[in-house]
Amino acid sequence: MKNILPLILISCFFFSQLNFSQEDLLSEIDFQDSTKIEKVNSVFKSLRIVNFQSTKLVSKKELTLDVSHRFGNIRSGMDEFFGLDNAVTRIELIYGISDFLNVSFSRSSYRKVYELSFKYKLLSQSNKSPISVLIFNSLTYDSSLDNIIYPGLKSSHRYNYANQILISRKFNDKFSFEISPTIFHENLVNNEQQDNTQYAIVFGERFKISKRVSLNMDYGLHLNRYSNDNYRNPLSIGIDLETGGHVFQLMFTNSQAMNTNYLLSSSSGNWKTGDLFFGFNLVRRF
Repeated sequence: MKNILPLILISCFFFSQLNFSQEDLLSEIDFQDSTKIEKVNSVFKSLRIVNFQSTKLVSKKELTLDVSHRFGNIRSGMDEFFGLDNAVTRIELIYGISDFLNVSFSRSSYRKVYELSFKYKLLSQSNKSPISVLIFNSLTYDSSLDNIIYPGLKSSHRYNYANQILISRKFNDKFSFEISPTIFHENLVNNEQQDNTQYAIVFGERFKISKRVSLNMDYGLHLNRYSNDNYRNPLSIGIDLETGGHVFQLMFTNSQAMNTNYLLSSSSGNWKTGDLFFGFNLVRRF
């Protein structure tokens, strides 16, 4: 039941947008030449909705730096300055090999994780297509694993994989929605009851408030988590602020992790009890 409520809320919000007027969206497309493909712009403004990947890509030969922080639990109080003393940092470089393919490399202080990922576009929303479709693949390396804690640890145990199909649609000038079927694999799991290969569906939305501000939300529904797992599905709510050459994202989330695998498998916070983490993403183009 605890997993169904956020899904119901997201679904209700999504379907309520189906009645929105299409005039703003249609104004972005010129139908005078029916043979010409006119793409829909700004389905999402940043490379991530909040924590999860969006269908936005870096342009060809463009280099982008993404610096992300997730502070400690806000319930820690003044002793840890509401979590600000316990920041987790992730630094990522994303390069546009082409207008359809991005490659990125990152390092996160959460479990000292390194990640190599690829995101490539199969389909763009346009006057010829109602949706955008992208593929996201990532390989992570957990350098924090210790042979003393995990006897018999092998090098292969440090690797994890994630594969997503990112499907988005911009319904009008204000509202965009994304759904992402996900398969991720962990070579080493903490409980023998948990399957190494796991499945999830990620939901995300963007609601434009003003020319440079939007309200974003994403939620990951883990489909085969073992029944006694203490971790929870990740739910994040944030605000995008566009300021010139970069997008600044502020959010509250129940996960300190920022890589897809750990978002879905290791989110420890609880929205019901206020066990949340404040954070931000700063994306800068070069």
